[in-house]
Amino acid sequence: MTSIRVAAAQFTVGDDLEINLQRCLSAIDEAAEGAAQLVVLPEFCNHLSWYRDGNHCWDVSVALDGPWLGSLAARARQHSLYLVVNATVRRGPGVTTGTSLLYSPDGALLGQSDKQVLMGHENDFLRRAQHVCPVVDTAVGRIGMYSCMDGVINETPRSLALRGAQILCNSLNSFAYDEGDLHVPVRAPENRTWVVAANKVGPLIPEYLLEEVAKITSIPVPHLYGAGDSQIVAPDGTVLARADRNNAEVVFADINPSQADDKTRPDGTDVFASRRPELYGAIAEPPARPDLRPGLAEVQAAVYQPSAAGQLAIEEACAAIAALKPGLSLLVLPELFCFENAVVELEPEEAEALSQAALERLIASCPEGLSVVTSLPLGGHNTGVVLDRSGVLLRQAQLHPCARLGDGHAVGTGIEVLQLAWGRLAVVVGDDSLYPESFRLAALAGAEVVAAPIHVIEAWEVETGLPERAAENRLSLVYATRPGVGTSAVLGLPRDFTLMTPWKSRLFDGNISTPLTVQATAEPGLTVGTIHPEAAANKMVSANTNVVDGRPWHLADAITTV
Repeated sequence: MTSIRVAAAQFTVGDDLEINLQRCLSAIDEAAEGAAQLVVLPEFCNHLSWYRDGNHCWDVSVALDGPWLGSLAARARQHSLYLVVNATVRRGPGVTTGTSLLYSPDGALLGQSDKQVLMGHENDFLRRAQHVCPVVDTAVGRIGMYSCMDGVINETPRSLALRGAQILCNSLNSFAYDEGDLHVPVRAPENRTWVVAANKVGPLIPEYLLEEVAKITSIPVPHLYGAGDSQIVAPDGTVLARADRNNAEVVFADINPSQADDKTRPDGTDVFASRRPELYGAIAEPPARPDLRPGLAEVQAAVYQPSAAGQLAIEEACAAIAALKPGLSLLVLPELFCFENAVVELEPEEAEALSQAALERLIASCPEGLSVVTSLPLGGHNTGVVLDRSGVLLRQAQLHPCARLGDGHAVGTGIEVLQLAWGRLAVVVGDDSLYPESFRLAALAGAEVVAAPIHVIEAWEVETGLPERAAENRLSLVYATRPGVGTSAVLGLPRDFTLMTPWKSRLFDGNISTPLTVQATAEPGLTVGTIHPEAAANKMVSANTNVVDGRPWHLADAITTV
């Protein structure tokens, strides 16, 4: 397949359907002038997502065969392009959906995707998706569609990619900066697909209500506007084009959709072939997380980046532990921290001997109250370990194979959670951190904190991947890697999270769930930060919208199918 030009259009949508239609048509015209072959428009293009009651929602929604959508189909036909438009659609008496619609260059409706995860008050007016979103095979590539909150958690775009989508089209109605910074771009590299995302600018509620709503919600007026950041992202995570946060504009990029059929990382790992769907069953089951007592409000955690390898790395780590100030509860070392370049090149007996020596020395060095996490080749398998002065508390086998280590290391059968005095800890080992399913399983098992001894080889892993994993699961995350492509970090959860409720520890700054990050430098040594186990109990991003229990579990068969 040859290169095609795609466009994401961002503009303001108000409460006048005719004006909104004209803005849609103008954006399509501008995209066509730029030679776009596929154009994506924002979510709820027909009307503000703000309704007096159910009758009002119905009145401002559009019919599939009505003139409003018919005008857009005609404009797609006029310019001979593919068009993704999102609107509230009348489905039957009193039934409305938020739906993405794909029109062909001859104006035919090729596919429609109802929103699977509704946000806040949308639950009061819209019916969530009853069926999986289709993947539509077109002359420009295989296209999947989703909207806004569907992409804040991983399941909907993941399912589309697993069913063959090459281009993920995301229509947004969002005032959150972290949507454009984390949730939108991460869906491309985690699935090795293209993402074309279109958001709004301008007020997201009627202008005459801005001051009143700001007082009620404690959200400053400027943050009740669409956050822009419409963007086009490549399968490796590179953002090819990005709009600003304030102005209506159309951004373009030339892409080759067939590149999304290659799911291999630079080390040769095929991240789709390496998935373990037989382990993901809990993701497709009804919410049933145990009612557990929250951990402590604050815990001091740290990462340590050694400068050496082998026995010297062991001695260096132990010396660093001995020099720790009192009060540190968790320390994470990189994956295979005492092996050269995170690759086991020793004979099995030598590797086992070095691993046992590392365990013995670390255990002996631990002060009271400190837990240390790393991974070591134990029994021939890359194994995450949690240890303290009493010994090894948990062994977590790697779940997914990776080319760097070989298939023989992936022997884990699930994510285990360890209850510690300060909270519940899970360990995600090595390349398991690439898979959104790993962190989802940890959250479903009740983990409040994830420790991840890893080896980063792509920039997206630390730029969007790991911060987004913490955000979408509401988990504190402490990860350690050897400095290089990325560095280690301590990611704490912001305590205030749920929209439309009073926030006590911070003012709303446009970010809902961005982790509180303490990033290590590229130099060897210790980096200390604060994590918040207790904050993981709150997973309600808004009324009726839980980022874990609200996942579309009943539509997740593609994730769990072997």
